[in-house]
Amino acid sequence: MSKILVTGGAGFIGSNLTDRLLAEGHQVFVIDDLSSGRKNYLSEKVIFYNTEISSEKVAQIFEIEKFDFVYHLAAQIDVRRSVAYPVFDNLVNIVGGLNIIKNSHQHGVKKIIFLSTGGALYGETENIPTPESEPTYPLSPYGIHKLTLEKYLNYYREVYGQNYIVLRLSNVYGPRQYKGGEAGVIANFIEAAVQKKPCFLNGDGLQTRDFLFVSDAVDALVQAKEVDFYGELNISTGREVNLMSVVQAIEKATGEKLEYQQLPGKLGEQRRSCLSYQKAHEILGYEPKVDLQEGIRQTIEWAKNNHQQ
Repeated sequence: MSKILVTGGAGFIGSNLTDRLLAEGHQVFVIDDLSSGRKNYLSEKVIFYNTEISSEKVAQIFEIEKFDFVYHLAAQIDVRRSVAYPVFDNLVNIVGGLNIIKNSHQHGVKKIIFLSTGGALYGETENIPTPESEPTYPLSPYGIHKLTLEKYLNYYREVYGQNYIVLRLSNVYGPRQYKGGEAGVIANFIEAAVQKKPCFLNGDGLQTRDFLFVSDAVDALVQAKEVDFYGELNISTGREVNLMSVVQAIEKATGEKLEYQQLPGKLGEQRRSCLSYQKAHEILGYEPKVDLQEGIRQTIEWAKNNHQQ
């Protein structure tokens, strides 16, 4: 059994991860300010600290608990908000992230597993599916700050010997992702479908993403703790899917038409995004298991049972 901290552990991906870690018999701790996470997503077995990752309280928590591993998931994750408020994005994702890295090093954490982004990191590229070797030209402050924290992790390893691994996830969706929290396009569309309300489609619907079901993301996060590797790995499906295909998959799952209004595309958003996971397959043995139609079915089922949350 290990003592494991999950920052952002009350969030969409974080809470699914904490459930898996608890099931494996670990002692799990969570730091989350509940700005987008939800306390009721957490098991009673989790030791919970309600604080911001940039807070001075973080050092006290590390001193008291003596973690073996740290999963750093806490972040400002809204790309559009990062474009509107880049200084705030920097405060959370860089200053807060550095606070976690610094305390991990100072208190003997064996390994940091950092949840980065693949979808927002590479920018517009013709090399699709995109490998980790592709030059990084993010088109949003969110992507810039994720990349910056990757570089800080490398710095802490080279200078101080702090072990780490970075997972660059594609566009994750699934149960516990909800509108107003950590919502992606699938969550927004599914909520509209379940509540029988119209929704908005930004752009022409032909922009593409690599949609990754949350259980596959959690598989990779758990595997990453065990391997003797440092650096960056893409975690994805390797499949490029346009938004109109998502609409069709939701309509197939519900048996009803999805009402939507088309709006102009948003600044800072890429036209195409799809990642190669070949390196993660070689190093982690990672292979995505849940296809888009099944993932959407499971997400709709969850949304129907949790629409009042």
